[in-house]
Amino acid sequence: MNATAVVDLDDTDGLLAADRHGLLRAASMAGAQVRATAAALDEGDFRSVRSDVPPRTVVWVAGRGTAATAGTMLAEVLGGALAAPVVVATEAPPWIGALDVVIVAGDDPGDPTLISAAAVGVRRGARVIVVAPYEGPLRDVTAGRSVALPPRIVVPEDFSLTRYLAAGLAALEAITTGIRVDLFTLADELDAETFRNSAARELFTNPAKELTQKMVGREVVFAGDTPATLTLARHACTVMLRVAQQTVAAVGLADVLVALGSGFGRGSAETSIFHDEEIDGPLPQRARTIVLTSDADRPAVSARLSGFDDVSVVNANDVPELVTGGVVEEGPGSAVMPGTSRPEQQLALMAVRLEMAAVYQRLIRG
Repeated sequence: MNATAVVDLDDTDGLLAADRHGLLRAASMAGAQVRATAAALDEGDFRSVRSDVPPRTVVWVAGRGTAATAGTMLAEVLGGALAAPVVVATEAPPWIGALDVVIVAGDDPGDPTLISAAAVGVRRGARVIVVAPYEGPLRDVTAGRSVALPPRIVVPEDFSLTRYLAAGLAALEAITTGIRVDLFTLADELDAETFRNSAARELFTNPAKELTQKMVGREVVFAGDTPATLTLARHACTVMLRVAQQTVAAVGLADVLVALGSGFGRGSAETSIFHDEEIDGPLPQRARTIVLTSDADRPAVSARLSGFDDVSVVNANDVPELVTGGVVEEGPGSAVMPGTSRPEQQLALMAVRLEMAAVYQRLIRG
């Protein structure tokens, strides 16, 4: 569903007045969430689970929401580079033992799935990391026998993906070999991304507003060209539904290519200029396909989609230049800067952009 926009995307005061629930502030807290996790890592919160011997398996248990999405993303982009396999599960596998690490992640300390997984891990001698509010039954079953990483900055669950990603990265650095992360740098990059997408930035220099503009009045399909970007596309669908109250679809790039080849989205482009809505009926709604990809894969993906209308390719470093007085301003993540190298960082940056686009979709309806 696409309602008519009543607030202009470049009307800063109008957008802020429409933001009665503080959605822009919540969506802008990604960097702060990552920085809080970085501080916990620096303070030694993971000291008790560190070991020179990598675990047999890292089991990420999350029942739903952004916690499950983050675990899937980490497994997809880092699983092949780690000394231990990462398994994403909805409950504790029966084979968990003392050689494994169990990470339970979620926003509900009373969730029976998380409580059961944590209890099984502790009882069998596994190293247990709790990425959830550390209270109630979850604290009771793990007290003194786990690493607790409760949220230091509380935001709505819709905007907590980056916190789970940061917690997962910190945990993987502590318990495995083959990964080293700089969460403070990632936090700075996310702050730069939210600044680029702030309400005060005009449409032509604002990646989130630009995405929003492309979706207004359209049916929207998000597509991913890899398992990780497909997971991100599904996250985009979730935030569009929950935050923007707009229904969109998520598919793989191969499905998009088949649909485009069969004429998907061409209806309105081929409509005669003499079309009369009173006689011929309303025009069909135009479709917009947004393909999410990595910085490295963008040239190949763009080449595959060359010649198709109403298709936008989005990657982390795909941001408009800010021109002041005829001079291009360079800054972190600007279009003239080199791309972010690590795939998980790129996913986090795109996630923030998509979440802020969802907020703008909500706000322009007043």
